[in-house]
Amino acid sequence: QSHFVESGGGLVQPGGSLRLSCAASGGTLSRYAMSWFRQAPGKEREFVAVISWLSGQSTDYAEPVKGRFTISRDNARNSVYLQMNSLKPEDTAVYYCAAKPAAGWLVSRDRSRYDYWGQGTQVSVSS
Repeated sequence: QSHFVESGGGLVQPGGSLRLSCAASGGTLSRYAMSWFRQAPGKEREFVAVISWLSGQSTDYAEPVKGRFTISRDNARNSVYLQMNSLKPEDTAVYYCAAKPAAGWLVSRDRSRYDYWGQGTQVSVSS
């Protein structure tokens, strides 16, 4: 059974940066398409970013984070990262990593397509 654990969340001022990590266990990370979703209080969980499996050649980002967030993967370390720069108060949410093994697609924004989810890490952006 694959298991994913997020870390790196915290409280940061507007304009600051954070780097989230998602560590995988019980499986080979390279086999998984990996994504980040977030959920703010009272809102639905929404797509943030995705990276394709194997080499991670393909990525996709939600419009609100394009140019500010970068998703990457290090298969040797069994980890996926989300570098978040120029953070805004509206980025405040619980961030979840999600995984799909041997995906028949390169990237997807559809949360129903992901089989595994982490427990989430809180990101708060406030002065």
